[in-house]
Amino acid sequence: MEAKFQELKNRLLEINDLNSAAALLTWDQTTYMPPGGAPARGRQIATLGKLAHEKFTDPTIGKLLDELTSYEKSLLYDSDEASFLRVTRRDYEKAVKVPAAFIAELFSHAAKTYDIWTKARPANDFTTVRPYLEKTLDLSRKYANFYPGYEHIADPLIDDSDEGMKASTVKKLFAQLREQLVPIVKAITSQPAADDSCLKKNYPEAQQWPFGVEVIKRFGYDFSRGRQDKTHHPYCIKFSLGDVRITTRFKENDLGEGLFSTLHESGHAMYEQGICMDLEGTPLARGTSSGVHESQSRSWENLVGRSRGFWEFFYPKLQQTFPQQLRSVSLDTFYRAINKVERSLIRTDADEVTYNLHVMMRFDFELQMLEGKLAIKDLPEAWRERFKADFGIAPPDDKDGCLQDVHWYGGVIGGVFQGYTLGNILSAQFFETAVKAHPEIKPQIKQGEFATLYRWLKENIYQHGRKYTATELVQKVTGGPMSIEPYIRYLKTKYGELYKL
Repeated sequence: MEAKFQELKNRLLEINDLNSAAALLTWDQTTYMPPGGAPARGRQIATLGKLAHEKFTDPTIGKLLDELTSYEKSLLYDSDEASFLRVTRRDYEKAVKVPAAFIAELFSHAAKTYDIWTKARPANDFTTVRPYLEKTLDLSRKYANFYPGYEHIADPLIDDSDEGMKASTVKKLFAQLREQLVPIVKAITSQPAADDSCLKKNYPEAQQWPFGVEVIKRFGYDFSRGRQDKTHHPYCIKFSLGDVRITTRFKENDLGEGLFSTLHESGHAMYEQGICMDLEGTPLARGTSSGVHESQSRSWENLVGRSRGFWEFFYPKLQQTFPQQLRSVSLDTFYRAINKVERSLIRTDADEVTYNLHVMMRFDFELQMLEGKLAIKDLPEAWRERFKADFGIAPPDDKDGCLQDVHWYGGVIGGVFQGYTLGNILSAQFFETAVKAHPEIKPQIKQGEFATLYRWLKENIYQHGRKYTATELVQKVTGGPMSIEPYIRYLKTKYGELYKL
């Protein structure tokens, strides 16, 4: 059995190498690739994706998994070996339902669409990208239909990102959360808006960059196993546990853009860097779900990076970095500015209180598009109408409307956005659990020390990779199921103090 187990691991390591090579090409496309490389890059990524899929769906993999069934049953559920076999079998049974030719088409189309989007968004030109998005929708539906018997056509796509979740589950959770959020939003936005003009001065990128790097190094992001570069839409990407990279973007007239993007992506990266090295090259060596992954980026960006304690330590350093801009700005003013609640146009810039309304809108649109109730040609107007209804404002153009997020223009439609809100919910639940176990975490944050929090996250979440489903992990870490209550407590406490609610 050991020989068969090792053979399976070796085969999967080869597949992992192909996927990592494709990921490296994707990173290059979004950072340094010259524009002329786009047509060939789509083909190259598609070729690697097809080869990896063909290798993974080879009947030999299925035969080895069958032959190792009795071995798996003899192992402890929590063991690396049993988890490896369990997760590989789950992935294999899904993958064999999808033809390799379809995977190649999907990857090639995504690369082409991304290239079109990078030009269409700044030009406010939805018309150019529309036919590509229509094909994306068609491919997304085709993908879902490789898994017949679903309750909702979005379910297979949601399951890919957040295993075990269905459209009905997410809708119910979002309805509960929305009921709690809307009164908070109304109570805050009925007051005079916080003054955030201190963030809108001129902040040269050359000074923004090293400040953000210093912060994430203190968090625990390991630059000997990572790097940071600029791109159109920030993200984290992993080629191995020894090479986990992040990207960011800057606005010199908006200090928060680059800083909080950097903090956010470092949270994703620390999760990946914290996975146990014994899992390297296996299907276990990545985060367990999009929701759990987002819980880490949102924790470091918001629960830590937008906390008053954090800025009690870092604000004097920021003032030293930008003396002309911030010398006369008090900590109280700055703290209120970075936590300003307003009905804003851009999801990635949204405050903690309104952010989930952005996600819910996009999730609803995904369902409507997949159901055939919303045509791509009608998306810009539907976006404006829904945004006006939810936020009381309407985007002046498509650039800040339906073109703002890269996700549909670089992947699929469906299962894309729910993870952000699941992550917000879980971030508070995990953080509350960590602080109960280690009350010194908050005082340490005031001293610019994050080792206790980082160690707790690594021990309880990071090191496991995909050994546990999100449901299992939440139960194991917090002692109960996912709950919106810690998140609502966090928002009411923090913003209740800020806005005297």
